[in-house]
Amino acid sequence: MGISIWQILIIAVIVVLLFGRGKISELMGDVAKGIKSFKKGLNEDDDEAKADDGKTIDHKPEEPVAMKKSEDKSQAG
Repeated sequence: MGISIWQILIIAVIVVLLFGRGKISELMGDVAKGIKSFKKGLNEDDDEAKADDGKTIDHKPEEPVAMKKSEDKSQAG
């Protein structure tokens, strides 16, 4: 019990009658613009990553000096 080609055609005709050909093509154009801007954003991210020349940033914060000294005292005693 699948969908036949005739059922798909009837649904397509109803959609065209409800929205009109112009509205559907306008909607498809908007979708295409969205896809293009998404790809452009991905390419910009790749370009920024390449511009870093492989430099990495250490995101681990350093411990304060006072903390290190107190730990050294507790380990020595």
